[in-house]
Amino acid sequence: MRTFDVRARIEDSGEYVLGLEDTGSHACYLIYGIMKPYEKGRELKPGAGHEELFLAMKGDFVVTGHSEVMLREGQAIHLIGDQTCSLENTSGSEAIYVISGGHSDTGDH
Repeated sequence: MRTFDVRARIEDSGEYVLGLEDTGSHACYLIYGIMKPYEKGRELKPGAGHEELFLAMKGDFVVTGHSEVMLREGQAIHLIGDQTCSLENTSGSEAIYVISGGHSDTGDH
């Protein structure tokens, strides 16, 4: 069993995708994201044939677009295919989220 230091791999985009390149598997992926204080405009969009669960780990998020909701720490939403949302960190401190995703039954992989 391998251990992955996901936080250490965060890039300029503020996210790291743990997936095929690390695991060798197409079945699932995990995204670890950090948003700066009051940052907004980060897009959530699983894409055709995919589903994602977005979990607010630290901080609160305003989600707009397909879903319009305020997510507090520990709350999650489910997105399918081309459902698109935009994120905003509403606090004056760093906010952290995790997205788990995989292929839906209609996936082509």
